[in-house]
Amino acid sequence: MEAQPDEPHGAAVVAEGFGLKGPRGWAFREVSFRAEPGTLVAIEGPSGSGRTCLLLALTGRMKATEGHAETGGVPLPRKLAAARRISALGQVPGVSELDPAFTVAEHLRERVMLQRRFDGSVRALLRRPSERAAEARARIDEAVAAAGLDLDALPKGERTSVRDLERLEALRLTVALALIGRPRLIALDDTDLKLSDADRAEAWALLRSVAEAGTTVLAVCAEAPAGALRITTVDEEELDGVPAAADGTAADDEPETDDEPEADDGMTGAAPDADTHPHSDTDTDTDTEEGAADALAETRRA
Repeated sequence: MEAQPDEPHGAAVVAEGFGLKGPRGWAFREVSFRAEPGTLVAIEGPSGSGRTCLLLALTGRMKATEGHAETGGVPLPRKLAAARRISALGQVPGVSELDPAFTVAEHLRERVMLQRRFDGSVRALLRRPSERAAEARARIDEAVAAAGLDLDALPKGERTSVRDLERLEALRLTVALALIGRPRLIALDDTDLKLSDADRAEAWALLRSVAEAGTTVLAVCAEAPAGALRITTVDEEELDGVPAAADGTAADDEPETDDEPEADDGMTGAAPDADTHPHSDTDTDTDTEEGAADALAETRRA
């Protein structure tokens, strides 16, 4: 049966009471939201609040311990491998990082090779070398264009070492690498870290364009951009007085009152209510940060 032409490429992401507990406490808990395919989702909060753990749990790289979620219809945490097959990581420090000694071209060629080795069909492996090379070049060109990475503008073109890239260009490279496998969802950490205002605007414009092209984007950040679905891993009062989007509104929308979210809204929020989940106390804040650190440490050892 042929796929319907209007079938969404991106993966819908749904979480209900989603949580992960480490040896010393919760990395995150009581996260609930719904994101349609092709949505830009900004996971907002301070460092140590479990943002990265949530990102990895939603892409099948970490196993949640509470609640459940679905990524592209794949149930989590029950089918982690299936979630990994439809998602790809951009920059995630300590988990998925660029090698500073590699050139841009080496990173791109390596990713294509790995993609062909682990995700390609037997028939694809039996193609003529010239056909495989042409397909690899086409995938690279497609991904580089989608990421807005101008190879000719780099100091040494595609032979530029990663250590010589500006931070925004490194971000574009990680997005290109993630897109080579044509995933339904890509995930990035520290999206707005150490970026100027102008570069930050460019970074979010890039991720919006990827989402508008149909690929769902999960991006960890300190501050969500306008128009993104904002998800938080902390209580409202912990975000310097900025209300969390408990009804799934975008970051630039007028916040709702303390009323319960509409049942048919389709976008339930991520920030738990402080009255029912008192994890804003100092002791539990410490547990959350330590739990997130422990969970990430286990991921890096895996």
